[in-house]
Amino acid sequence: MEPVLELRGITKRFPGVLANDHISLDLKQGEIHALLGENGAGKTTLMNILYGLYKPDEGEIFVRGKKLTVSTPNDAITAGVGMVHQHFMLIPVFTVTENVMLGDEYLKPGGFLDRKKAAARIREISQTYNLQVDPDAYVKDLPVGIQQRVEIIKLLFRNADILILDEPTAVLTPQEVDELFKIMKTLVEQGKSIILITHKLREVMEFAERTTVIRGGRVIGTARQSETNQFELASMMVGRQIELNIQKKDAEVKEVVLDVKKLKVLDTHHQVAVENVSFEVRAGEVLGIAGVQGNGQTELVRALTGLDHAVEGKIHLLGKDITHAPVKEITELGTAHIPEDRQKDGLVLAYSIEDNLILNTWYKEPFAHNIVLQRKVILDNAEKLVSNFDIRTPSAQTATSNLSGGNQQKVIVAREFSRPIKLLVASQPTRGLDVGSIEYIHGRIIEKRDDGCAVLLVSTELDEIMQLSDRIAVMYRGQILAIVDAKTTSRENVGLLMAGVVAEAH
Repeated sequence: MEPVLELRGITKRFPGVLANDHISLDLKQGEIHALLGENGAGKTTLMNILYGLYKPDEGEIFVRGKKLTVSTPNDAITAGVGMVHQHFMLIPVFTVTENVMLGDEYLKPGGFLDRKKAAARIREISQTYNLQVDPDAYVKDLPVGIQQRVEIIKLLFRNADILILDEPTAVLTPQEVDELFKIMKTLVEQGKSIILITHKLREVMEFAERTTVIRGGRVIGTARQSETNQFELASMMVGRQIELNIQKKDAEVKEVVLDVKKLKVLDTHHQVAVENVSFEVRAGEVLGIAGVQGNGQTELVRALTGLDHAVEGKIHLLGKDITHAPVKEITELGTAHIPEDRQKDGLVLAYSIEDNLILNTWYKEPFAHNIVLQRKVILDNAEKLVSNFDIRTPSAQTATSNLSGGNQQKVIVAREFSRPIKLLVASQPTRGLDVGSIEYIHGRIIEKRDDGCAVLLVSTELDEIMQLSDRIAVMYRGQILAIVDAKTTSRENVGLLMAGVVAEAH
């Protein structure tokens, strides 16, 4: 059977980087074909070429056997190719209907928008593909998983039958991931074909029929799921054997570093998000906070790191009351923070990598002398960290906005891990990272713990919580339901607690 999509010899060069090197792959009708690779391997660049955002230097694209010249996204959409980007392209203050028909408006006589007709079409699409989206809801009020469905509806509204999903599970909870893949199954059953860009091996093995692995801008190979396994795919991705299970010795627990008592925190709508939360983290241990996204973890971390302040309760760091302390004071007491939203709270995207690497130390020696920045010292520091943390970039002076999401995350980790710290607050530290980077960052977190650092790990990835934590606190509706020993509890018990089921979980 002829492929619905074929890429032949696609090549793309940027200054100092060969992003795609003669890449060829095909997509069959009704297939989920995974495109797997490390951050910066060239996956997104390849799909941006297919979608008309970049022009290839060499190569050809065929859709249903016909050669396609793609100069703009409109050319791709006309050919039935649509893309859901990792960072959604939605306007928060618009309704679902207004977002979906933006650029493809239904008009009444006289040129007025026909929202009613568009909403009816959205309901029809929503029902056909079991998307369950309210056309009248405002996007800003929707959870991330539903916002993603709106992006999928946008493509179906424009009659796309080849769908590119770029890291679609990077910001989803485990439950939302399951829902997304049910939707993808429905889509392919209805004749759509999907390219799934990802770095998550479990998802690839579970949901794709074939996987093409890209490394360093080249195709390493294409494998059917029935003929491969996670370890083989992981080593194809990174060019070496990967340890998928973290090795760690028993924790040597010492003094209390972080002490939280009866904390109450409000969210941005002034509703209670964290209620009566108490726990402590000791030097030399990892306390994992497990829970479905939206159960108060975000607000808890913001209060602990000084980004917001609690309305009740106390936070002590090394015996000092930091309940209402500013970020700078908390940082200087030895706190490192890997934030949940790297672009909003972790980086200044317009700044270079070298400047982002000193955001919390720029005013200190050796980076500044009498408040004058020492540019050579700053650049030397950046080049060392770029090498040590494997940040894929042509130069340390590149704008951070030009990096892939995973490499942006590495910049934050490099900055936070490269100074003396007593407490590490890591919120979703490997979100959007490939298997090689996850292995590396997990290793560094355990290294910090073994060096006597207290680690608070907040993650919606249950595998990550189970592997790294010494103790696990489960949050549900703003409260900690239980704190359990990671060695003696089971994945099922933690899962039950995450769902709010207490009795059966003990």
